[in-house]
Amino acid sequence: MHSANHWGGSFEISTTDGASEYDDSPNADVDPGALSSARRQHHELDETQLGWLLAPPVAKKKNRYVDLGWVVVKRKLLWWAFWCAVAAFVLVGLPVIVSKYIPHRAPRPPPPDQYAEALHKALLFFNAQKSGRLPRNNGVPWRRDSGLKDGSDANDVKGGLVGGYYDAGDNIKFHFPMAFSVTLLSWSVIEYSAKYKAVGEYDHVRELIKWGTDYLLRTFNSSASTIDHVYAQVGAAKIKGKTPDDHYCWNRAEDMAYPRPSLSVTSAPDLGGEIAAALAAASIAFRDDDAYSKKLVHGASTVYEFATHDWTSQHTTYSSNRPETEPFYNSTGYWDEYVWGAAWMYYATGNASYIAFATGPALADRAMAFRDILDLSVFSWDNKLPGAGMLLSRLRMFLNPGYPYEESLVGYHKATGLDMCRCFRRFAAFNFTKGGLALFNHGKGQPLQYVVANSFLAALYADYMEAIDVPGWYCGPNFMSTDDLRDFVRSQLNYILGDNPRKMSYVVGLGNKYPRHVHHRGASTPRNRVKYSCTGGYKWRDTRKADPNVVTGAMVGGPDRHDRFNDSRMAFGQTEPTLVGNAGLVAALVAITSSGSGSGSGVSALDKNSMFSAVPPMFATTPPPPAVWKP
Repeated sequence: MHSANHWGGSFEISTTDGASEYDDSPNADVDPGALSSARRQHHELDETQLGWLLAPPVAKKKNRYVDLGWVVVKRKLLWWAFWCAVAAFVLVGLPVIVSKYIPHRAPRPPPPDQYAEALHKALLFFNAQKSGRLPRNNGVPWRRDSGLKDGSDANDVKGGLVGGYYDAGDNIKFHFPMAFSVTLLSWSVIEYSAKYKAVGEYDHVRELIKWGTDYLLRTFNSSASTIDHVYAQVGAAKIKGKTPDDHYCWNRAEDMAYPRPSLSVTSAPDLGGEIAAALAAASIAFRDDDAYSKKLVHGASTVYEFATHDWTSQHTTYSSNRPETEPFYNSTGYWDEYVWGAAWMYYATGNASYIAFATGPALADRAMAFRDILDLSVFSWDNKLPGAGMLLSRLRMFLNPGYPYEESLVGYHKATGLDMCRCFRRFAAFNFTKGGLALFNHGKGQPLQYVVANSFLAALYADYMEAIDVPGWYCGPNFMSTDDLRDFVRSQLNYILGDNPRKMSYVVGLGNKYPRHVHHRGASTPRNRVKYSCTGGYKWRDTRKADPNVVTGAMVGGPDRHDRFNDSRMAFGQTEPTLVGNAGLVAALVAITSSGSGSGSGVSALDKNSMFSAVPPMFATTPPPPAVWKP
């Protein structure tokens, strides 16, 4: 019989590591029963518990670092920064890029102010005054081709004198005020092209300028280098005449059947100077059309040489002893046109001889530029001194050329500041109506054309000062700010547009109340396929009915010194519009409108640089550093 195994397991003696573990342990001399109990407990441990007991201790992971050269950072931190950058790009950068390249609607421009609305209409008046073959898109439905035989008696002018603009409510083409009107329009485009573009009138106003300059180039041999005469007007009238002419007859321009002579003059220092100014100013406005701009400059140079040749000698004005001209646009002098024309010629060509002439003390003395004479501070078709002073002040304010021009430029700058001071009612240089209209022409007829021309200069001077960070200037001990000057301009334009005692607009077609009996042959005569005779149109002149054709945008002469207005065709001093009046109105409106000016009404859209596009650097440029020496 075999003896029983009461302990279980193999009868063989175990030689495993487990036995030796207990044999070698410090508890080998412990009671065997206790040892047996310990063995049983150890045997009963499950696999997880055994793993806890037998597995080696876990070692901590070591941090890894990256040496960036200037700093040592943890690799974990670099990865964290990388993924943060990726997340930022996905959340911020990617939407920005996508939104930039996805086409979207442009934001709507702010609504135009009242000045921009008036500007649109004021420019239309020039479309109504066009002579010659009209373009299809002229925009005045009651106008057609006219004056197609103008200049047929001028054998030395190729193609005659077709084109240009009728001056006012009659059908005469007076070249002296026409040229001044073109100069004003060109000046406003040079200074405020951004505003014209913002209100959608840039192409229109340039087309109107070109209509005028194309015609002015025909009034003399503009392809030649020297000339001995220039045409001063087409059409004529006599005061209280009884024979058919442009005043005695009341006809639409399309129905003219009376003689229209072309008047040529051999002495025209004033007319020549003004035509030169118009062509020179337009050449800057058309600087983007190189061929046309050069053509204008050449013509301006030719006619200015004609105007100023032998300038130290005494000359007669273009209107002197001319009964067809003197009662209407009589020039009282020509020294102002010399300064005015020379300033424009300098800006158009950069030729230093022109600025030397304009700033010469002898010319300033003869023009009485620095004398304190009230009427010489009023800018008009007959007095260009304030405009010339503004142009020369611009040169000093923006370029500051210094010697040898500084003394003269300081004089013009001071005179310009004084002219601006005279605009304010508080200094009592000029009278004002009770309604607030400045009487720059002392209450005579056509007051508004003087108001708008001088308002344009005031707005321009405010923008010049703002452009060079000058807040204002002094009128004696009184400091006047640029805002004061703009407030004056707004007060005058607001009066014209309806803020007056009669609560009526003096711009035809603007607002609900405006002149309905304009002294204008085309507006008063219906387009009914009837060609009225010279005197047959009188019934339309004398009728109390409103004009059948609205001459939109025409600024009439204006009220009297007591704010009264007689809406009658016979009151031509109050109801007749003119080219120079509307040219000044357009210039003043574009200068003061906030449309296209930027974010705030005080932000100017003045173009500081285009005026100087042909002017060479005033000072020697810094030479480049010498080349690096090499052995």
